[in-house]
Amino acid sequence: MTTEQQPPTPGEPAGGAFDPAHLRSALKAFRKRLKMARLDDESRLGHGAMTGGGRSGIVAIVPPSQFPRAVWEELVRQGKLRRAGQGLYELAEGD
Repeated sequence: MTTEQQPPTPGEPAGGAFDPAHLRSALKAFRKRLKMARLDDESRLGHGAMTGGGRSGIVAIVPPSQFPRAVWEELVRQGKLRRAGQGLYELAEGD
């Protein structure tokens, strides 16, 4: 009986190694989306009229869809992101 290797999932390199530039680009896109989500949350109405807005409670987001899930899982494996559950990811401490 022979064992066949599974083909890589779409977006996942055959050797399992990702291009560091691709990972940096994905992490940059994640940080930008997180920042925009926080700014949007902080600028909403409902905070005090005389204050500069409220602090956002957003810590996790759905990652940008332009990168495959395997990229996000690799960033989790490297310790740059953490899974927050239900398809959400958050920055690891210190980032």
